[in-house]
Amino acid sequence: MSEAIETRRFEKPDQVLDMKARGRISIIKMADGTTGMHAIFEPGWVWEVDEKPLLGHPPSCPMRHTGYCIAGRLVVRMVQTNAKTTIGPGDFFEIPAGHDAFVEGNERVELVLFAP
Repeated sequence: MSEAIETRRFEKPDQVLDMKARGRISIIKMADGTTGMHAIFEPGWVWEVDEKPLLGHPPSCPMRHTGYCIAGRLVVRMVQTNAKTTIGPGDFFEIPAGHDAFVEGNERVELVLFAP
């Protein structure tokens, strides 16, 4: 086990999912494989339109997300059940795979996501 402390910054990501004018996800990977993501979704962002094409057009988001909402309101819908949950500032959340989402209102959504 390493005794060194590792730090990374989203300003220098390992990968970026660029959704042009509607947002981006900056991805960093730690030495142990843990992944952190900083997501920014602009007003009007819709998973179906803006992110789905970058993932190869799956029927819903295939990833599980654990994270924290810094700003804005994101409506997340479980595709099979149509159950909707609104995530807002201060919410720590766990979203199962099989969802889609959209930005609610005129405020930018900002999230930090974690994955082992």
